[in-house]
Order: sequence, then structure tokens, then C-alpha cells
Amino acid sequence: MIRPGSPDDAPRAFAIWRAAVEATHGFLSAEHKAEIAGQVEAMLPAVPLWIAEDADGIAQGFMVFAEGMIEALFVDPAVHGRGFGSALVGHALALDPQARVDANEQADNALPFYESRGFLRIGRSEHDADGRPYPIIHLRHPGKTSA
Repeated sequence: MIRPGSPDDAPRAFAIWRAAVEATHGFLSAEHKAEIAGQVEAMLPAVPLWIAEDADGIAQGFMVFAEGMIEALFVDPAVHGRGFGSALVGHALALDPQARVDANEQADNALPFYESRGFLRIGRSEHDADGRPYPIIHLRHPGKTSA
């Protein structure tokens, strides 16, 4: 189930973020990981958050989606592959069929995930939005095509 988040969801979303980054972002330096963690923890209570819950109502993933852009999408690594990320992407595409997302080139799970859901590469940046040396791949979903 996908539901709108609230500031009360921020601590669980941050715990999901931390676990997912530990599992998938080994390329980040310890300094950058700590810096980014502070930024994420501060922003989560104030952003448009969507929560993916399991059958017991426990948040297993979250997405930050604003102005047609998936700003963040993370799933608890304990439940990777169980459809929570796909459900969040599906929700984003229901809100904007031509949604965009930026993915770390070095996060080897991100690009295959988005490309297998129809996203196409539209560009690349050498650095992340804060100028750190982590290449970013820019993607956009082509939207619904008529047969």
C-alpha cells in the first residue's frame, strides 16, 4: 500500500535510508556518507513523502516526489525484491507518466531497477548535485505510448 507520508514518518524513512545506503552505496566515502545523512535527516520531515507499507502497516520503503521528479526512493534492504520499490515507481508514474529520476552511476542496483521499469537515460553529470565526485545518470520515463 502506498500512502502520503507525514513528518511522523521521517524517523522510519531515515532508518530505511541508512540501511539501504549501507547495503547499496559502498562507493561513498565515510565523510560524504555522514554529510549526506545529515542532509537527509534534516529534509525528510519537510518534503513530499510517499510511504510503501507492508500488510501489517509497517513502512518498508519511501519516495520523495516533487514536480515530476523522484528525488529519493529507498526500500529497506531486508525486503528488496518484494515489490515495494516497484509500487513506489508505479505511484510516481500515476502522478506523472513522464517522471524523471537521477541515479548514482556507481549504485549498481539503481540503473537496472529504473531501466527495467521503462526509464530511459537522458543525460549524465560527473558530480552529484552538491559537487561531490559521484557521477549521476539522469533518466525520464517516456510515458504511455499508444499502440
